[in-house]
Amino acid sequence: MDNLPTIIQGGMGAGVSSWRLAQAVSQLGQLGVVSGTALDLIFARRLQDGDPGGHMRRGLDQFPISEIAERVWNRYYIPGGKSETAPYKVLPTHSKDTPLELKELCVVANFVEVILAREGHDNPVGINYLEKIQLPHLPSIYGAMLAGVGYVLVGAGVPLKIPGVLDRFTNHEPATYLLHVTGAHDDDDRTMVFAPREFMGRDLPRLVRPKFIAIIASNTLAITVARKADGKVDGFVIEGSTAGGHNAPPRGKLQLDKGGESIYGERDIVDLDKIRALGVPFWLAGGYGSPEKLTEALASGAAGVQVGTAFAFCSESGLREDYKQALLTKARSGESRVFTDPVASPTNFPFKVAELEGTLSDHEIYSARPRICDLGYLREAYRTLEGTINYRCSAEPVTTYVAKGGKVENTADRKCLCNALMANISHPQRRNGKYVENGMVTSGNDLTRIARFLHPGASTYTAADVVADLITGYRLSP
Repeated sequence: MDNLPTIIQGGMGAGVSSWRLAQAVSQLGQLGVVSGTALDLIFARRLQDGDPGGHMRRGLDQFPISEIAERVWNRYYIPGGKSETAPYKVLPTHSKDTPLELKELCVVANFVEVILAREGHDNPVGINYLEKIQLPHLPSIYGAMLAGVGYVLVGAGVPLKIPGVLDRFTNHEPATYLLHVTGAHDDDDRTMVFAPREFMGRDLPRLVRPKFIAIIASNTLAITVARKADGKVDGFVIEGSTAGGHNAPPRGKLQLDKGGESIYGERDIVDLDKIRALGVPFWLAGGYGSPEKLTEALASGAAGVQVGTAFAFCSESGLREDYKQALLTKARSGESRVFTDPVASPTNFPFKVAELEGTLSDHEIYSARPRICDLGYLREAYRTLEGTINYRCSAEPVTTYVAKGGKVENTADRKCLCNALMANISHPQRRNGKYVENGMVTSGNDLTRIARFLHPGASTYTAADVVADLITGYRLSP
């Protein structure tokens, strides 16, 4: 692989790694990455807010099938934006057989996010997906490929079938994806299908296959992906437990420290000798956002590093400004703290939470929130007694979850990440004209060090400041 990036900007969902951030990083010659998580919902809410700046319209105008673009625009766009007290439109939820309306929205939203990130430069742009959120995979990936995405990065699971999907979509051929269903029988139909030619209604020119990067946290997973993936694996991001967002669970029996955080041990440290033996490029992530750690990574044989937290709080990120400023203030004063919550996420993966007053990290704020699950990206597919597929979420109302066969103990302290992440990027749902969803910010442990990117007297910093700090500092190091 030629021209590998030294720095991969982490794909921070939902919407924190926006097209603006990815564009800024890619313009600097590094790999900007948009988050593919819930892009359909984010796009629809941007349109309902009146498409400030006209950016979504500009992206839509480049979509190859204008009829599809116009249908999406007409369904969701509100001239001037909805009233402040009005709720956002409730979308259909994804399922094994996702309705056409939602497939169109998915394809268009991923296309627009990538096409905007690619504006103004000729460098690659990547997109990040979570294997835990399988239902939107096929239309999302196809939309990103239509826009010329250069890299597809997938973590939070074992993404063995993504390379084959990329191969199929290159020629607009139908692709399938096997949905994980709890309790499924061998003869159950769990196959999701997306047929590009049928969807688009015409033949289109061949697409360029993006490079596939698997985000992993163990040697076992790296070896499994390298040997069993159904297509070419172009590299790995090796992510440690200090990274933001979802972390891989500790290997072995779960143990918590006195503060209630997951304990990681020697078994969770990746053996880089075994990674090098696989013969594919790799990047190190989780606490690597400094010149010293970049130097260390390159000395270990890595192609570079993936950095998330430093970019999450720069001016180009999608994180809402009041949260940025509050956490930057805490970082400057040495008061910032990140808690690795073992139960917050319905995925059962540990989830990093930045402690911030007025967000769901505050127990009183969390306790006052009604248990509502109306977005459903982190739902678990399960087999019903009748042999059909249904969906449940451990953050939904307890009685509803238990009625679906879920265990009541799984609901304790679960938080609705879907609604919280929308609030993080200034798209909170409003309910009954009064209640407004609160956010919950995720961050890596490097949150304590982000104030170093601020110039004297400044209250903000840019993606260019981060890249300059890492690259210049690395070059000046012994």
